[in-house]
Amino acid sequence: MTTTTGPSAVPAPPAAQDPFLPRPFVVRRHRQDTRDTYTLVLEPVDGEPMPFAAGQFTMMHAFGAGEAPISISGDPARPDLLEHTIRDVGAVTHALVHASPGDVLGIRGPFGTGWEVGTGAGGDVVFVAGGIGLAPLRPAILELCATRAAFGRVLLLYGARTPEDILFGDDLRRWAADHGIDVQVTVDNGQHAWRGRVGLVTQLVARGGFDAANTLALVCGPEVMMRYAASALAERGVPASRLRLSMERNMKCGVGLCGHCQLREVFLCVDGPVLTYDVLEPLMARAEL
Repeated sequence: MTTTTGPSAVPAPPAAQDPFLPRPFVVRRHRQDTRDTYTLVLEPVDGEPMPFAAGQFTMMHAFGAGEAPISISGDPARPDLLEHTIRDVGAVTHALVHASPGDVLGIRGPFGTGWEVGTGAGGDVVFVAGGIGLAPLRPAILELCATRAAFGRVLLLYGARTPEDILFGDDLRRWAADHGIDVQVTVDNGQHAWRGRVGLVTQLVARGGFDAANTLALVCGPEVMMRYAASALAERGVPASRLRLSMERNMKCGVGLCGHCQLREVFLCVDGPVLTYDVLEPLMARAEL
């Protein structure tokens, strides 16, 4: 069974599964990626895989601390392993990132819409990521790499605060070397030792060589960055219906009941988080929505 709300058709949980009941997952691997960002690899205690679409999220539960919405950063081709990349920014995320191998966490989901990168086959694809926004895009990039010959030119434009904040450095090098992805990285503050680009990631859009009219663009990062990146991509000629953003709000229930993630008429936990720019443009132009 699938859900078809939003731009993607995504796996739905079994009808018998209570969406409010966390499933136990055991931490198998724990990796520190940057000063404040960690990746956890988990396996279901019951052995049943959790199929997910690139772009979906789960509600991660740290027992005794609470739960938080976290995008899945792993490979959709490996539903037996659930991978999450988490920034340590509050009490719940602090408890999550300090879970050790062997610890058990609760997982609800997966929830929301996906990137549906396969709809870009036959044309160019542009990924634009800011900071930890690369994590929700990683599953889509892995999915694309598995069928790389089906796509034209692929660009990954990635901006981080400093060189020390760059995520998935090994992946970035492998995607460029093994899959012909044009990876362009920039930082806000490079200091004296940095030899790469310095500046806003949105500035890379104008320089990117891609067939805008036949391009699928996927954008994830801070909301202000996405607003400017989407505007730059639209100005280049990328159709609004083929320009997708992943929106972040304070998800609580994951199934559209509580209203915490409401963006005017849109409930981001079910209608999003991935939405097309023709839907989002009028909403992003309004302050304090």
